[in-house]
Amino acid sequence: MECVVQGIIETQHVEALEILLQGLCGVQRERLMIHEICLKSGPHLGTVASEVRLLCDLEQSEPSWTVRHIGGAMRGAGADQVSVLVRSMVESKTSKNALRLFYALGYKLDHELLKVGFSFNFYRGAQITVTVASINKMLKLHATDEAVPVTPGIQLVEVTAPATSETYTEVASAMSSFCEYLAPLLHLSKPGVSTGVVPTAAAAAASLMSDGGGTTL
Repeated sequence: MECVVQGIIETQHVEALEILLQGLCGVQRERLMIHEICLKSGPHLGTVASEVRLLCDLEQSEPSWTVRHIGGAMRGAGADQVSVLVRSMVESKTSKNALRLFYALGYKLDHELLKVGFSFNFYRGAQITVTVASINKMLKLHATDEAVPVTPGIQLVEVTAPATSETYTEVASAMSSFCEYLAPLLHLSKPGVSTGVVPTAAAAAASLMSDGGGTTL
């Protein structure tokens, strides 16, 4: 399973966020260009509806493919007591023939996206990944070179960390502590909870840009 929170930031403040993340994480960013294909199968006799995502990493010299299934979110008192969404997630490396396989299994294309940006991977009480990316839609099937932004001027920020049923509370605590450092620039919450752009983002970004960088904390 994994813990996740999301937020949005205006593109004009992304450089300031990168400076802040560089100082906090102490590692170099990794460039990101992911072609995400969402496939769904309808309910059939004896089965329930299913959704999988095929992710093609276009930053690699030889594009690599991953298949990911995101399950339901944890519910109950335990879920309500943490500030992150805890959900089941399974993923595995696969071949470029995976799309053909899922079509043969009865899956149909629901939508596809192109995510372009960067990520930071680091350990801070948990193995945390921060992804900052513009979300783009394809005007033609699989035409990644013609993708256009879904929300121009806005980028998605996602913080994730792997967890288990025994460790999710500690992972959630580590993520929440880290996210507090980002609060002047953006607010991170459980996916599906819209919080909008933070009013203090412009001032915080200006301060970071004038400093020219951050220090490792």
